Amino acid sequence: MASRIIAQVFDHLSTYIKPGISTLEIDHIAEDFILSKGGKPAFKGYTVFDGKNTLRYDYTVCASVNEVVIHGIPSDKVILNEGDIIKIDVGVIYNGYYGDAARTYLVGQVSDIKRKLSDVTREALYEAIKICKVGYRIGDISNTIYNYVKKHGFDVIRGYTGHGVGKYLHEDPPIPNYPSGNGPRLQKGMTVAIEPMVVAGNFRVKILSDGWGVATIDGKPSAHWEHTILVTDGEPEILSLA
Repeated sequence: MASRIIAQVFDHLSTYIKPGISTLEIDHIAEDFILSKGGKPAFKGYTVFDGKNTLRYDYTVCASVNEVVIHGIPSDKVILNEGDIIKIDVGVIYNGYYGDAARTYLVGQVSDIKRKLSDVTREALYEAIKICKVGYRIGDISNTIYNYVKKHGFDVIRGYTGHGVGKYLHEDPPIPNYPSGNGPRLQKGMTVAIEPMVVAGNFRVKILSDGWGVATIDGKPSAHWEHTILVTDGEPEILSLA
């Protein structure tokens, strides 16, 4: 149910994501919707240690515009413009279980490269979902995403991965979007978040001064799609669909 609420959030936001809205407004709309469904924002209050300080995330969504790939902090100073590409990442807790998903939105009329970037990222995700079956390895998912993205002229960032999800937001196993060994085999009952993070240029990224946002080093645009998947005896079940 947590993941299904996220899918409903994405559909709800689609009517609001247009030129002139701030990413902070988007955050507030998402939070109100999640609470109305009996869920709790999973990202709000999340903490990480960056090697020097403990950072606390105080928002419901990550809202990453254009060259910001992931973990963009919502702000009333970030206003969407015609032609932007924005990635919304949402986590929800419901009855003690977590869901996690992300969607890329195109704001108005966008360039062909941004449209293709979003399409290829989403397609790579679905190619990977096809093999979320008992007996396949995590490395099979990684290779599927990487090869599909590279075949279409794009690249994936390194150092940030998909993951298991369930009683905690981030669980083992990590699921890279790039070749990284075989990894463990998928087993029935595993719930995983698969999330290709794709860039139009150089795969290298930098962390912004706020300590959260991750942006392309060359300023080129990026896309991010994510679903939470349940591994079953048969076909994989996409939990983060409405």
